[in-house]
Amino acid sequence: MDKEAILNVLKRVRYPGYTRDIVSFGLVREVSPRPGGGVLVSVCVTTRDEALQERLQGEIAAALSPLPGGPFEVRVTREEPSGQASRAASGGSAAPAAAPVPGRVPGVARVIAVASGKGGVGKSTVAVNLACALVRHCGAGRVGLLDCDMHGPSVPLMTGLLGRAPETDGENILPLENHGLRIMSLGFLMDEEAPVVWRGPMIMKAIRQFASQVAWGGVDVLVVDLPPGTGDAPLSLAQTVQLDGVVVVTTPQPAAAGVARRGAELFRKLGVPLLGVVENMGGSPGAASIFGSGGGEALAAQLGAPLLAQIPLDASVREGGDTGLPVVLAAPEGAPAQAFRKLAARVVD
Repeated sequence: MDKEAILNVLKRVRYPGYTRDIVSFGLVREVSPRPGGGVLVSVCVTTRDEALQERLQGEIAAALSPLPGGPFEVRVTREEPSGQASRAASGGSAAPAAAPVPGRVPGVARVIAVASGKGGVGKSTVAVNLACALVRHCGAGRVGLLDCDMHGPSVPLMTGLLGRAPETDGENILPLENHGLRIMSLGFLMDEEAPVVWRGPMIMKAIRQFASQVAWGGVDVLVVDLPPGTGDAPLSLAQTVQLDGVVVVTTPQPAAAGVARRGAELFRKLGVPLLGVVENMGGSPGAASIFGSGGGEALAAQLGAPLLAQIPLDASVREGGDTGLPVVLAAPEGAPAQAFRKLAARVVD
């Protein structure tokens, strides 16, 4: 049995709906000779979708059939979450697990999260432009950008990397690079139109993988773009990664600021330092804002945190995100770019 040849063939089998193969996903659990001849290939997935399991089993069998050394017995099984497995084994309730201890991300000096309790306030826009502006302070290749918005990853589009897929070094995922950034997103690993229908354990598993299996290669600052809300993703990140600070994004609208405050309080309860507030989509000097005014200042005052920057509502910001050339690079002399550079300087301080 040539195990290496079998694994090389299995690297051509992609997990349905993703651009990534089942080997690099860590789904192949066993490749071993059978006592009576042939080879057992065992693959473990977390989905309950039996049709997907059957499809995957058929694709694996078809890929292996031309190889010598068969017949190949392919088993695709479902992995129970650890809590369910322990309860099933004991016949009762599992003992509560100890609270996880956040750790450092290999190859990363500092980790800054960009968060908000509300969607649509421009967290990804702020995260991408903040990361680009930090390159001026840290140097090209010294800033990382991690997209943890599992259900709506927009960083690939905003950084001009849509449709690209990362490679591996055999053990770790190699982040893609553009604009002087090292970038990782779930959007690189899945079909563009495929919905991510994940529950909490899968989100936690993905965040842990991003934290431990991406070869960041030594960056000074890793900016993390979080999804809205106070659910699984921000909680999993804070429990997995030792965060050096969080930047909270809001619009000037009081309703948005009120929800953002709940997001900020989540990180405070988790012991993450609050660096300050960014007010996005505000009015230009001398002009009224369609989102009102004062929300960022009020939120900063309520939290006892500094107002780091006020980003004006400007079409150039949207255009930069849509074209993959962030406004801080596309129009460096404009008011939005200046505001983002101010934000980066405050974060560095």
